[in-house]
Amino acid sequence: MNHVKHLKSLYEAFGRGDMPTVLGAMDPNIEWREAESNPYSPPSGEPFVGPDNVLNNLFMKLNEEWDDFTVTPAVFHDAGDHVIVEGRYSGTYKETDLENDTPFCHIWEFKGDKIIKFQQYTDTAELQRVMGVTAAAV
Repeated sequence: MNHVKHLKSLYEAFGRGDMPTVLGAMDPNIEWREAESNPYSPPSGEPFVGPDNVLNNLFMKLNEEWDDFTVTPAVFHDAGDHVIVEGRYSGTYKETDLENDTPFCHIWEFKGDKIIKFQQYTDTAELQRVMGVTAAAV
């Protein structure tokens, strides 16, 4: 399987709001890690485990709390069972009415055709600013 091609189709599905396709690509025990200090990261620092946890604790919040939230991948690096994606997040956080435009790096790990791990890196200080979150509250 071409993991880069697969991920490109998943980013497109996410952009269309096709969550069944996105969640269906995940292993039942996927480990999903948000960047440290990301307001959406679990307080324990542990990953979200399983597609339902990713949906309920992240994707639903993004949908509810942001206007025009987009994930725009730009560069895909094929590393066998890993794919590194560089891109940008954008959108307006509803509560503060502030716009976000920050770079990201995503690292995806596959086992066969399923995603088993995800790691996000992004400008969490900017995300906190846009969301009106103080560092002490994170």
